[in-house]
Amino acid sequence: MTSASVLYDAPGPKARLRYRLYSVVVVALLLAAAWFVYSGLAEKDQFTAEKWKPFLEGQVWTTYLLPGLRGTVVAAVLSITLALVIGMTFGILRLSDHRAVRWTAGAVVELSRAIPVLILMIFLFAIYSEYNVFPSDQLALAAVVTALTIYNGSVIAEIVRSGIRSLPRGQGEAAVALGMRKGQLMRLVLLPQAITAMLPALVSQMVVALKDSALGYAITYPEVVRAGKRLGAAEQNTIPALLVVAALMIVLNYALSVVATRLEKWLRTRKRGSSAVVAADANIADATPGMDLTGGKK
Repeated sequence: MTSASVLYDAPGPKARLRYRLYSVVVVALLLAAAWFVYSGLAEKDQFTAEKWKPFLEGQVWTTYLLPGLRGTVVAAVLSITLALVIGMTFGILRLSDHRAVRWTAGAVVELSRAIPVLILMIFLFAIYSEYNVFPSDQLALAAVVTALTIYNGSVIAEIVRSGIRSLPRGQGEAAVALGMRKGQLMRLVLLPQAITAMLPALVSQMVVALKDSALGYAITYPEVVRAGKRLGAAEQNTIPALLVVAALMIVLNYALSVVATRLEKWLRTRKRGSSAVVAADANIADATPGMDLTGGKK
């Protein structure tokens, strides 16, 4: 018996043939859809060399795409950083022993998660403009960053709360038995382990924040999608411009995912290395009961 058959029933010859036929049909449908889109765009002369020639000029990049890309990255970095701080704070507050603190933090998080990001951006932009909260050239950036911070911070708060709750209760009980205060327990025991477990979900939310920065287009924020639309209007190549913008966003999201994956591997390797050092020191101490770990006698 194979290991796979222990987990599920292995398909028989007819089932395997049926799955292959389904795969062929799905691939054929995808190819047909791709050809339909391609032929429709080709009929509109969207793949001619003249439409793509502007992207070979440096002035097009310095005037449209690079400033838009910079706006997207600035909004994403600011909102992600602030959302991590707020998310960590409210995630911990939702685990407070004080009922008033726990309920207040929960109400703020649930309300922030329930408001659509675009509506929040438009509302904040109107408020900031009405009361001159920020300089006129920073109003759109402030509204985008605030809206993304509020929404993604509330989601990260839930990720933090569930990540800490998923840890074995015995670790917290052991830390309390050793005399640790709750702040020390959270900072030294629970959070370091929870962050490693939460990292994939945190990365997914960072990607969401990066993509949602494109919603700033609705309030005239100069991000990469708005830059692509302006370029398409100026060069009469809207479809190629948006395809290039989509490629840039894919590259940004992929780079963020790669960095986060490597960070996760480094954290896990570092954690295993620390555990091995602690275990080795414990073995040495057990083998030499008359000696401390610095080499002297107890």
